[in-house]
Amino acid sequence: MSNRRTFAIISHPDAGKTTLTEKLLLQGGAIHLAGEVKARGAARRARSDWMKIEQQRGISVTSSVMTFEKDGITFNLLDTPGHEDFSEDTYRTLTAVDSAIMVIDAAKGIEPQTRKLFEVCRLRSVPIITFVNKVDREGRSIFETLDEVADALALDVSPQSAPLGMGGLFTGVLDFASGTVARPEGESREYRGKRDAPGDLPEDLAEEIELTRIGYPEFDLEAYRNGDLTPVFFGSALKNFGVEELIAAIARWAPPPRPQPAGEDQITPDRDEVTGFIFKVQANMDPNHRDRIAFMRQVSGTFKRGMKLTPSGLGKPIAIHSPILFMAQDRELADTAQAGDIIGIPNHGTLRVGDTLSEKNQIRFTGLPNFAPEILRRVVLRDPTKTKQLRKALDDLSEEGVIQVFYPEIGGQWIVGVVGQLQLDVLVSRLEAEYKVEAVLEASPFATARWLAGDAKAMDEFESFNRANLARDRDGDLVFMAKSVWDVNYQQERNPDLTFSATKER
Repeated sequence: MSNRRTFAIISHPDAGKTTLTEKLLLQGGAIHLAGEVKARGAARRARSDWMKIEQQRGISVTSSVMTFEKDGITFNLLDTPGHEDFSEDTYRTLTAVDSAIMVIDAAKGIEPQTRKLFEVCRLRSVPIITFVNKVDREGRSIFETLDEVADALALDVSPQSAPLGMGGLFTGVLDFASGTVARPEGESREYRGKRDAPGDLPEDLAEEIELTRIGYPEFDLEAYRNGDLTPVFFGSALKNFGVEELIAAIARWAPPPRPQPAGEDQITPDRDEVTGFIFKVQANMDPNHRDRIAFMRQVSGTFKRGMKLTPSGLGKPIAIHSPILFMAQDRELADTAQAGDIIGIPNHGTLRVGDTLSEKNQIRFTGLPNFAPEILRRVVLRDPTKTKQLRKALDDLSEEGVIQVFYPEIGGQWIVGVVGQLQLDVLVSRLEAEYKVEAVLEASPFATARWLAGDAKAMDEFESFNRANLARDRDGDLVFMAKSVWDVNYQQERNPDLTFSATKER
């Protein structure tokens, strides 16, 4: 397990995350054809974006897993949605990693979604390596970018490289460790392996490089692994600058599998028992087979194909005969897996996000919440005879975490809840493409939802007076559907014996 590196890439949309993912896979030998996300033809699309809506829009909306090996290290790369509307999926993915790469656009600096994702990493003390992308284009000064990361994120920054000029003046990237410069070649101005000494630099550029080297803290492994310091690399994913150095840094510095929280306990990777948790479920990755894959982050033990594990949501053991490792979009059967690995478990609705899997069924991993939806819509079928298919589709998609579904106590129209508008677009697209169900989404009288908890008497009383505002989630738990946040606060004051929670621990 000490040679496992399980990490995610986080960024604002359009910072170049998918291109960087592709180039890391290319360097690791996991793919053999690089192509821009928006290039035409399925073979040239980014390998981690396989849903139709992603291919149309050129964005990542699901989190996918890619494993590759290089120089004796197994890298498990978890791609995350860059779009803020998929923050729940990203949050859950970040519970399954041990470190992250933060991609920043050299011209734009830290953007809102980058900051949000960084805060999630900080909550879990996830160490971060920063990659300042697109330095071959016009951008801000390197000091401006470094100082913004330090000030806005309250992190020590330790630059490990520097661009020699930007945009039209770009002549390469100087790597501080080796003292060599990666140079652009050919008409495309890509890095193809040519390195040489920096030579005599113009005085102002030499001064800038010297200030970059001495004006910031030296790299400190302990501070980085505690989440207090970030090493910063400059480069261009599209033109291959900085990608080699990034892989080397992850191999050298990123932590091997870390302990995971289970209530008051921490489950360490050297525990003999096989344990893990489901952080994602993805249906129809291969539409020809109507498959359904649960992604398990293995926390401890040595997993062997065919062994029996007990899911916390089921209570009885299941044999895992066909566990999958993901090599970009390709799959292979996993005979064994170690702590830190991500394995796909084919199943038909028995495994859900948040489930713990273990040999003895004595622990529960914590920290994978549901969040209160910020948009609620009624689902109306165009063809009323397809009610059964709609129910199946909504159950599947809520199991994946794409949406939440609420069944009102009064009235027949089901309500879906999401964090962002784009999730609704994905819902309608997938209903049609995968389930052959045409539906429209109508305005709902409710603006938000809260999970209810309290003693039985208080719950019964509340239920009898507010049945028109109550629904059940897909677990059967009672949910208060509120017309506004003011409504939530009013009911909270009137019912002090109940809690109205904006999150639900899975």
